[in-house]
Amino acid sequence: MRVFGVLSSYQDIQSTMLMPARIRLFTHRFSSLLPSSSSSYPPPPPFSLTFRTSLSHSAPPQSHHVSATKTPKISISDSAKFVRTVLFLPPGTDPEEVTEDMILPGSNIVLGPYAGEAKVKEVQFMGSSIRPKDCPKDERPEFAMLGRSNVGKSSLINSLVRKKEVALTSKKPGKTQLINHFLVNRSWYLVDLPGYGFANAPESARMDWSAFTKGYFLNRESLVSILLLVDASVPPQKIDLDCANWIGRNNLPMTIVFTKCDKMKNKKGNRPDENIKSFQELIKESYKIHPPWIMTSSVTGLGRDELLLHMSQLRNYWDN
Repeated sequence: MRVFGVLSSYQDIQSTMLMPARIRLFTHRFSSLLPSSSSSYPPPPPFSLTFRTSLSHSAPPQSHHVSATKTPKISISDSAKFVRTVLFLPPGTDPEEVTEDMILPGSNIVLGPYAGEAKVKEVQFMGSSIRPKDCPKDERPEFAMLGRSNVGKSSLINSLVRKKEVALTSKKPGKTQLINHFLVNRSWYLVDLPGYGFANAPESARMDWSAFTKGYFLNRESLVSILLLVDASVPPQKIDLDCANWIGRNNLPMTIVFTKCDKMKNKKGNRPDENIKSFQELIKESYKIHPPWIMTSSVTGLGRDELLLHMSQLRNYWDN
């Protein structure tokens, strides 16, 4: 079974008075990470907005303010289109019931009814496979991590399971050259795929990464979602854009995991949030519905718990 965001249409909206509460879902900071307005992505209505900054240490929601003398006229269709296009609404989620505390911080992901136990209690390396057909055949749900060779994939895996060197980290890009399966909590797999975009692997190990991974994606029935890792500390790279667009054209389930959100490559470069916005702008034509995305940092732990919660709801829905 493949997992996709289920976006129910807005129905029976009784009055425009319902809309201000829903608009609180979006903050100026959140909006700054979204693509510029277009016919596909209408701009958010003009309200003062609030947003949580932490799952475990969030402050009580502040009340928003709308002028009593000049209440903006809200187009229900435009507001609904904005919500349904920008947010990832998981299965079983009623768009009209979404509140701001349901949105995972640093992401566009709504936490739905299938979210459950997200703690990693144990992890076991199950082996490496040269070909997709050699991968484990026990049909446990799996999440496949994909990204450029120096995107921080191994570091993120180690951060998620909170164990050093579960996935091999190296200063030499291209170290992962096989499909590596890690069994988490004896119930689901985290899959470390070869990094793409590095041509200096040893001659004996060099292969067509593109054909290698595409065969896995298109034929792996137990694949719950691709976790596409994108370095947010640098401007969008063509090879990442090509990968994201290919995934979108093939209707494969994907979450964009922006890594290295704690730093910039140089003082003159764009901030991570600017790079994230640019990346989303460049891939939007390949997606009818904007894919889920989340900001992370293996150094600070940003986004770790939130990503695991997101994975739990996709996994639990897949199991049902």
